[in-house]
Amino acid sequence: MTDALLTAPLFLDALGEFLTAETLSSVLVNGLSKAALYVMLASGLTLIFGLMGVLNFAHGSLTMIGAYLGGLVMVLLVSSGAGPGSRLLAFLVAVAVAFAALSALGGVIEVGLIRTLYDRPPLYQILLTFGLTLMLDELVRIAVSFYGLQPISDWQAAFATKPAALSQQVDLGLVSVSGLALFEILFGVLTVAAIWAFLTRTRYGLFIRAGSEDSEMLAALGVDVRRVFTFVFAIGIGIAGVAGVLLAWDPNWGASVPLAAETLLPAFVVVIVGGLGTFRGTVVAGTLVGLVDATTTWWFQNAIAFTGLPQMTIFLILVVVLILKPQGLFGVEEVGGH
Repeated sequence: MTDALLTAPLFLDALGEFLTAETLSSVLVNGLSKAALYVMLASGLTLIFGLMGVLNFAHGSLTMIGAYLGGLVMVLLVSSGAGPGSRLLAFLVAVAVAFAALSALGGVIEVGLIRTLYDRPPLYQILLTFGLTLMLDELVRIAVSFYGLQPISDWQAAFATKPAALSQQVDLGLVSVSGLALFEILFGVLTVAAIWAFLTRTRYGLFIRAGSEDSEMLAALGVDVRRVFTFVFAIGIGIAGVAGVLLAWDPNWGASVPLAAETLLPAFVVVIVGGLGTFRGTVVAGTLVGLVDATTTWWFQNAIAFTGLPQMTIFLILVVVLILKPQGLFGVEEVGGH
């Protein structure tokens, strides 16, 4: 009781500070920047599961590889003499390289490994992708130790790749926020728009949406379903690579082997909360999780002075949604157990 009375004034002070326009605006921007990252991380998982029914546990490791690859490209371009005006171009080149390289790797994984398990129970896919995670993480550890590479979060040159405007605070009137946070929001919105346009305006997007409903009917119409599966898996992994580049650019993340686990868990939470295989659900759930994450982080740091539990709230969202709506926010409830 005494402890509660002692913490009550601290809680009221924190509540008063939280309700100010400056704090609310700051938390909103931080939440949306986190949401952009979470949506990008989960989008590839959603595309792959929506069409193929594959839960890819190697998604986080592939994101981590994208972070290392993108960070290396940015560092090499900057160290070769790219000036401040070319740093945004260096980032875009890194995005293109990571997307192409990870898409190619994803295609190889689908053809060489995943394709052999479509007629097997889902447990085989889970075990395969989990084993792939262990292998990829260990290969990166070996490369880091063998070549003497440090995590990109320790490479000052990697942070120097950001244009000056993104390294500074931007005055929005009510609050000054990080230019990088605004860039992450913009980049996330553009990525979501591109994926949405791909799904709704292209031939392969039509195949993906039709195949997610009935892949056998798609095959009966003469579509090479195997080729579509390979394409979708490659695109999904390519998106993970792009998310990795953005994480490598963010000093709150950087690139390191633990990034694989740090990104996989939130991505799975977003996919499950939104509804397995629904891109709209992924966008909504990612935004929800990002805002809740930013809000609870602020409260734990300012009202409780403890930083160990904010991630727990992400999983609390998962528990609450699964209790109230087991199929997720936008998932379709199965009828008759099928």
